[in-house]
Amino acid sequence: MKIVICGIFVALSSNASAFVIELNSNNFTVNPTFSSVTGFNFSIDIAEPLQAGTTYNNPMLNGVEYNIGGPLAMGTPSGFPAFSLVRDITGTDFYAQGSSLNFTIEAGADLSDGLQLSELTGTVPIFILNAREVDTGRYHPSLFELNSDGTGQVQNSNNFGNNTPNPSTNQLVNVNFGEEYVSELTFDPATTTIAVPEPSHLTLLSLSGIVFFRRKRFCR
Repeated sequence: MKIVICGIFVALSSNASAFVIELNSNNFTVNPTFSSVTGFNFSIDIAEPLQAGTTYNNPMLNGVEYNIGGPLAMGTPSGFPAFSLVRDITGTDFYAQGSSLNFTIEAGADLSDGLQLSELTGTVPIFILNAREVDTGRYHPSLFELNSDGTGQVQNSNNFGNNTPNPSTNQLVNVNFGEEYVSELTFDPATTTIAVPEPSHLTLLSLSGIVFFRRKRFCR
């Protein structure tokens, strides 16, 4: 009797050793209160396991990608009518430029369906992504903060520098929080998922494709 293995392979087990935080403006109600920044997407690839009861204080990162932009009010320090900031940097460069990331997952969090904002704990705010840039000559890198009551905001961080001027204004950057843009955020903490684990390996076995034949057959 021949044993022919064919069909569909499925993953029986996985081991999550990394995860990605995704913050997209489509998942929030965005209310600009200074300037008109309504569109953004932040993707932070964290090179550590997604675990309940864990505090992530500047965790190891594989990389950070984000884009944010929109029209600016008159009289901002940059003097720009609008901006579009795109970043794709390594975790090492992210922290070296003066950025930081902080949040804590509560001990009882059920992460089988990902990480919801209601599963974060700690002091206000419960999530801080400060993408501040020091001495890069940029006005608009962001400070992103979320609170447990379903409110938050995204605004320009306190970006500054002493050596590198902005390539458009040829001036050194020295802006305080919110001097370029501020947008208030609202969301439902229980239904806003910000992370899912990345499987590091899969054990593949065929559950439905093991077929026993008494004579030679072919898989289709």
